[in-house]
Amino acid sequence: MSDEKFDLAVLGAGPGGYVAAIRAAQLGLRVACIDENRQLGGTCLRVGCIPSKALLESSERYAETRHGLAAHGVVVGEVELDLERMMARKNEIVSTLTGGIELLFKKNGVTAIHGRGRIRANGVLEIESDEGCREIHAERILLATGSRPAPLAGVEEDGDLIGNSTAALAWPEVPNKLVVIGAGYIGLELGSVWHRLGAQVVVLEALDHILPGMDNELASLAQRAFKKQGMTFRLGSFVESAKVEQSRCAITLTGGDALEADRVLVATGRVPATAELGLEEVGVELDERGFVRTDSSFQTTVAGIYALGDCIGGAMLAHKASDEGVACAEIIAGGHGHVDYGIIPAIVYTHPEIASVGQTEEQLQEQGIDYRKGVCPYGASGRAHSLGDTDGRVKILADAATDRVMGVHIIGIRAGDMIAEAATAMAFGASSEDIARVVHAHPTLSELVHEAALAVDGRAIHT
Repeated sequence: MSDEKFDLAVLGAGPGGYVAAIRAAQLGLRVACIDENRQLGGTCLRVGCIPSKALLESSERYAETRHGLAAHGVVVGEVELDLERMMARKNEIVSTLTGGIELLFKKNGVTAIHGRGRIRANGVLEIESDEGCREIHAERILLATGSRPAPLAGVEEDGDLIGNSTAALAWPEVPNKLVVIGAGYIGLELGSVWHRLGAQVVVLEALDHILPGMDNELASLAQRAFKKQGMTFRLGSFVESAKVEQSRCAITLTGGDALEADRVLVATGRVPATAELGLEEVGVELDERGFVRTDSSFQTTVAGIYALGDCIGGAMLAHKASDEGVACAEIIAGGHGHVDYGIIPAIVYTHPEIASVGQTEEQLQEQGIDYRKGVCPYGASGRAHSLGDTDGRVKILADAATDRVMGVHIIGIRAGDMIAEAATAMAFGASSEDIARVVHAHPTLSELVHEAALAVDGRAIHT
């Protein structure tokens, strides 16, 4: 077929692509969204954010039932792990949400096309699938192809015993010993899942600290909490090789140290999925790392071709891509779109949760910005005590001259939900005084944010 014509063709149905497609359709454009996977939703919904959070929740409940309910006066008998059912629950959630995108496409009039798309010429897409090859025409093309797990030199992934995050979301049994290469978000989250389920977990990190890019104080507190739970960390460890030998994983570090494990999770970041899209042939430029070059309107070096999300770099987060999807669709439709990259929240869904928005202390110091800090420990919260989880703290950083909030960093239970208040406040240029003047309901964890805001000015009541 070569007579299919659209105002906009979106390559990729992940959080950036499907949101952009829906918003563009709402604005009156005729939209097609092409994805090579039968399930819509991209990495996030299929093999990323959603399935990992499902396993994090299930594994935390399993661990709490085994070790934490007695303190609440709940006495249980022998607790058994049904890993098959846990995985089935994860898959059911994924199926529900990916199916929901199909319904949203139908509701908004977006044409979903299954197949692998490639740009043949500006305005022309070739789509290959099991059913054959088809061609569509679009006035504009939007690249939202996301990213894929980054390989590590010397590591021989077999997709089973040595694999990336996709493999680790579907292992059929709990390994006795798991080595995680990389102490970022993915490594710590999936390492936590398998540790809770019974694995001995060793985390290898080339840097001298975990969670690179996160506020150093929170990263240090997080590592202390994970070590207390039983996870082992080897910082400053460079992996030279990892391979399967007689059904065991052999890992060699620089300097000659060697480890053995039942499984290895390679969690060394992600790289843009921009290969084999026909970009070079039509003149779309990539940077030295493979990210698509774009201007402030998401347009690439070729007029009429746009890009967003992980494939253009920046914070490789689903919600960043979705916000870009809305902004880009509005620009393409003739309006205005904007993303405030300074206030994109970042969350690690471990226990404790770690959430951050804005600048860290280290970044403020590097820029020579004078700031004041307000801190409130979770132990000051009656709600935290009732939940039985008092480890953690809230930290607010405010400009010393203007009191404008520059960054908020939280470690503790439900930090990921609490960070939204901070992001909203910062979006409107709030000061710590503004947050301190807002009445926060009692007893809630949000009172910790209120108390930290008071602490910026030395007016804390409960600490």
